[in-house]
Amino acid sequence: MSDPRPAWQEWLDSLDAPRKAAAESLRAQFGALGVTDPLDLIRSEVMEDLPQLARFVLLRSLWRGAIDGWTEPGSLDRLPAAQRLLAAGADPGDLVRLVRAVAYEAVFTTLDELDAGGDVNVPGVEAGWMVMESDGDGSSTGRALSGLHEDILTMDPSGHDGADLWR
Repeated sequence: MSDPRPAWQEWLDSLDAPRKAAAESLRAQFGALGVTDPLDLIRSEVMEDLPQLARFVLLRSLWRGAIDGWTEPGSLDRLPAAQRLLAAGADPGDLVRLVRAVAYEAVFTTLDELDAGGDVNVPGVEAGWMVMESDGDGSSTGRALSGLHEDILTMDPSGHDGADLWR
């Protein structure tokens, strides 16, 4: 694998001062999040004005909470049906895989609906929605987070893009 530092520095040197500052800030923030190679995300945010940091934080939060939250000890204890299945001899690992897969499907479907921006099955209704990035004060930046459902699998911390959900 090649060292990304020369490519980073070369690209950084090609930027004007505001974009350079934005890129350096993004690199520090992605680094704090544990992203080891954020160059493509930073380039996309700086050059294409796409809210990649917000997308990353939202998708990672959903994966960690809604999907991987079920791997925590005692997580099945809050589900009476799971307790009955365990008492009947079900394998705890299989139940965790099941609830994680169901959670993934719920997250994916929700993100897909948010990305659609409206319900195409309701003709004549002029209502829709969008997910927007906000700044540190909670004010909208005006940048929409779109295509979220397309990237949820990339947030799998195992690096297997969710393959263990369906085993």
